[in-house]
Amino acid sequence: MGQGRGSAIVATVLLFCLLLHCDTAHATTYAVGGARGWTLDVVGWPYGKRFMAGDILVFNYNAAAHDVVSVNKVGYNTCTMPRGASKVYHTGKDQIRLVKGQNFFICSFPGHCQSGMKIAITAM
Repeated sequence: MGQGRGSAIVATVLLFCLLLHCDTAHATTYAVGGARGWTLDVVGWPYGKRFMAGDILVFNYNAAAHDVVSVNKVGYNTCTMPRGASKVYHTGKDQIRLVKGQNFFICSFPGHCQSGMKIAITAM
């Protein structure tokens, strides 16, 4: 009886690992802004796309001229980096995995967010 239980536990763990792998295998990778990349007036880029939690956004940009900041809704609406509610990326080839719900990103360089260098994405 003990050996049967052990086999069942191993089978359950393997099934769980397989399900995790399948979820990751279906993630879609998006280049933010398409061929133009992460640049001014990219605010409309997400329209018409369906995003899922786990999808990956790739932000391609000149790191000397831009950055990517993950902010909350207030930061997105006001083009500011709320204290403790922001994470800054600055490699020029940032890959960010979407979380379920709302995801907001801005460029913190002066005037860039106000010029449409921001996106809001809701991931299912």
